[in-house]
Amino acid sequence: MTDTLTRLRKDALAGLLPPPRRLLSQWIERNVMLPEGVSALPGAVQLWPFQREIADAIGDPAIERVTLVKPVRVGFTTLLTGALAGYIANDPAPILCLLPTEADCRDYMVSDIEPIFDASPALSGLIGSGVDETGRNTILSRRFPGGSLKIVAAKAPRNLRRHNVRVLLCDEVDGMETSAEGSPILLAEKRTLSFPDRKVVIGSTPVFEETSHVLRSYAASDARVFEVPCPDCGAFHEITWGDIHWPEGQPEKAAYACRSCGSVIDETHKPAMVAAGRWRATRPEVQGHAGFRLNALVSLLANASWGKLAAEFIAAKDDPARLQTFVNTILGQGWREDGEELDDAALAARAEPFSLDAIPAEVLTLTAGVDVQRDRLEVTVIGWTRDAEAFVLGAFVVWGLPDDDATWTELDDMLKMRFPHPLGGKIGIDAAAVDSGDGETMESVYRFCFPRAGRKVLAIKGVEGNRPWIEKSKQKIRGGALWIVGVDGIKSHLNARLARARSLRFSDSLPLSWFEQLASERVVVRYSRGQPKRRFERISGRRAEALDCVVYAFAARQIVNINWESRLDELRRGIESTAPKVASVVKSKWIR
Repeated sequence: MTDTLTRLRKDALAGLLPPPRRLLSQWIERNVMLPEGVSALPGAVQLWPFQREIADAIGDPAIERVTLVKPVRVGFTTLLTGALAGYIANDPAPILCLLPTEADCRDYMVSDIEPIFDASPALSGLIGSGVDETGRNTILSRRFPGGSLKIVAAKAPRNLRRHNVRVLLCDEVDGMETSAEGSPILLAEKRTLSFPDRKVVIGSTPVFEETSHVLRSYAASDARVFEVPCPDCGAFHEITWGDIHWPEGQPEKAAYACRSCGSVIDETHKPAMVAAGRWRATRPEVQGHAGFRLNALVSLLANASWGKLAAEFIAAKDDPARLQTFVNTILGQGWREDGEELDDAALAARAEPFSLDAIPAEVLTLTAGVDVQRDRLEVTVIGWTRDAEAFVLGAFVVWGLPDDDATWTELDDMLKMRFPHPLGGKIGIDAAAVDSGDGETMESVYRFCFPRAGRKVLAIKGVEGNRPWIEKSKQKIRGGALWIVGVDGIKSHLNARLARARSLRFSDSLPLSWFEQLASERVVVRYSRGQPKRRFERISGRRAEALDCVVYAFAARQIVNINWESRLDELRRGIESTAPKVASVVKSKWIR
């Protein structure tokens, strides 16, 4: 087995296999240093075998475009910084780095570029200090002899108008959204058109298959895959997840099974296999556009061993959100969702005998989502376990006009209620999110939520697109804070949960109309300015209050920080919160 790998490596060096280019990769390894705090292995950069050809393609003047579909744990950020350093030191030019947000830009400059340049003698002092002669902060805009470096956020496309650049480096493009001005990636590429020798590098972990920028770019490239030889038969194959096997219940014994000879290869052979690996273009007829696709199965990091990845898969396979993360970040694949309508009758058939009057013992915290309508408030309460399992415990209507104080008093009484818990104590709602997106009811929501912020009663506004599930708005509002909820991300998570029977569980107290509302939208792909955009579309004739309430309750869960052991202890000892007690849920008129 070892002799086969040794022979293959010698053949490659002897020219019997196509030798990889050794240009930019060699320069990076000789000149780029990683300081402590940036890398777990400080010192001179040692590129992994699969990184070298990527680096050389970036440095090859005959290749105009490079696309990298990447997982985590393969060192792309270090590779990108090394390539950037190579241009600044050896081939200075106007350079633009495009990242999703301004926070990403600042973090990349402060946490990667500056420390690496300071630690590398060949680079020290090349990009200055980030402060110009007038004392103005220029941390994201540097000048050097023969060129400049700009780091720009894709969320501000106006920043792209002022720059003409020869080298464009785009990272995490699947985290970038198409704006009213179009795709930020295409806008950035237009800034390179005046240079006949331009270089465009695009890299990202893919997110959704249907709308992935990086997967579409890879499909237009020569589509290279990294193949490694089998130690027994010498056949080259790309290692895929289907090639990894382990005994039942023993993921730590995961091994690679060769597709050609069936040999089971232990993890200890991976370093030699990767060292003898090679890139193969699956579309060699494409010239000038090198595309690379990787997964973490060839990573040589200890935390990417096949056994550890198998254990991660087992932990994630029954949780759609975690499984998508595994598919995206470990396998380097786009996530595909079924765009068909949800079956509300099938969802209703999954109802179980629990409710706010019979809370499951494993539920340890409650959140509520409140949707504001012109003549009522719709409320859904969700219970959560310490393992993030969600139980929809009840849904209610508070009838009344939003400008009537009595309507909000009734909601307040409901949010203060304490419900009997099977462990002995009582449990209340730890956080609630109230929709303020309707301009006509916004002020009423603010008046209700702002004084109750200490109880985590939040005024929220749902926003489409690639946004965090919940974050405090930067908008200044007198008297309190508005919270922004990324509804698309939560809806994607919900769709994945709904596809699995026990990932989101329903009370049998919920009316059939509630399930119809929960299944009121479907995922579609629409084209905006020529770019595919994934969105949720309302099914004609359906109301969506239940869906909105569930989304808001999921958002509210993100700001609840529970000490699980303390909560268990309180419930077992029958300790109640100091929140005021009100009439039981059975006697409240809003239930009727």
